[in-house]
Amino acid sequence: MSANSSTNAVLTGVAIEARDLVRTFQIGNNRIEVLKQVNLTVKRGEKLFLCGPSGAGKTSLLYTLAGLEKPNSGEVMINGNSLYSLSRSGQAKIRNTEMGYVFQSFFLLPELTAIENVMVPAMLRGRKAKERAMHLMERVGLQDRANHLPTELSGGEQQRVAIARSLVNNPAIIFADEPTGNLDTKTGASVMSLLMDLAEEHERTLLVVTHDTELASTGDRKVTLVDGLIEN
Repeated sequence: MSANSSTNAVLTGVAIEARDLVRTFQIGNNRIEVLKQVNLTVKRGEKLFLCGPSGAGKTSLLYTLAGLEKPNSGEVMINGNSLYSLSRSGQAKIRNTEMGYVFQSFFLLPELTAIENVMVPAMLRGRKAKERAMHLMERVGLQDRANHLPTELSGGEQQRVAIARSLVNNPAIIFADEPTGNLDTKTGASVMSLLMDLAEEHERTLLVVTHDTELASTGDRKVTLVDGLIEN
């Protein structure tokens, strides 16, 4: 993608743009169309929530926008760059430098301590980030748990570690897939409040998949996906 496209994205304030995304899966003889020419624009700094019934394609859309699942056709623009037009190494660089991820199942490495888990994305870039990792551990209220293994942490604490990890490389965009799905209501509300506050504080674009319509109402915008299509 040309420098002009990146410059235009900056000038227009667009962080993410989906253009005619199609995503299909083959199950036996059946071809399942999960995303049906989806178009979506997310502004810089916007907190957008993707809602919809189970099987609507929410997670597939998030994963496609986040560079984790290549679409069958269509284009994903990240800050003016055509993500899937890049080489594999180029895509990996965008994912590592411009994106942070928070998943429902935490995905912490069990053999690493909490602070080591936070440092992993930075270590992949060859950076030593212990000071920043500790700052983020403090920011999520877990400075006293930094040297604990994931098995020694509660679900809410593990998700807070995952949030800190998502921010360690100072990404422009944070993708969160059902970040409260494995937590009780009180803990989930606390974790989501923290994620929203940190995104606001660091002026990050936040894209969240959730089935919780009440939670979705706390964002700047709610988009509903039904049968692979965005409802108008």
